[in-house]
Amino acid sequence: MFTGIVEAAGEIAALVQHGAEARLDVRAPALDLADVKRGDSIAVSGVCLTVVELTDATFAADVSAETLARTTLGELQPGAKVNLEKAMLPTTRLGGHLVSGHVDGVGVVRQRDAVGGANRFRIEAPRALAKYIAEKGSICVDGVSLTVNSVDGALFDLTIIPHTAAVTTLDTWQLGRRVNLEVDLVARYLERLLQGEKAADAKPAITREFLARHGYLK
Repeated sequence: MFTGIVEAAGEIAALVQHGAEARLDVRAPALDLADVKRGDSIAVSGVCLTVVELTDATFAADVSAETLARTTLGELQPGAKVNLEKAMLPTTRLGGHLVSGHVDGVGVVRQRDAVGGANRFRIEAPRALAKYIAEKGSICVDGVSLTVNSVDGALFDLTIIPHTAAVTTLDTWQLGRRVNLEVDLVARYLERLLQGEKAADAKPAITREFLARHGYLK
């Protein structure tokens, strides 16, 4: 688990494909790796990865085909900046919100405006995630715990204060930038809970009979 409070920015050293999977090498000179060992988790721009190799200032992780398909990691080139956070401890101060590091989908930056010393971003989320995003609720974007200012359909607004911009990669966002999104854990589990006993039912197969029974065919 993580908090969405970025500890340091790192840099992609290499992303090497191995069939449908990849090995990711990250340079992290500003992240204290003294207490990290192989098998520990580090969130890389919001994606929980397992450390498989480690030096004083770098670490490597294997990225599955599923993770490459659901996140922006496969798009990163050497030199790209990433947000880093080590897994939280029981004694960690929870300054953000509970983050699993399991990305729900990829959003797109649609607007950026200066507001005083801050920046306001408008992000478009995948339609399937819109129902989980609430005004004044929490969302994790590229590994950063942020408060949703307002919501308009699948679009939501964020205000990035100068401190957050300085210690994360968010100040590099431009129009069209794709970002990793993780919605609030409570929203996901609440939806499942509200299904009640129906949650145990398998999803029906989409057949001609199913479509006719539900009025899609005559």
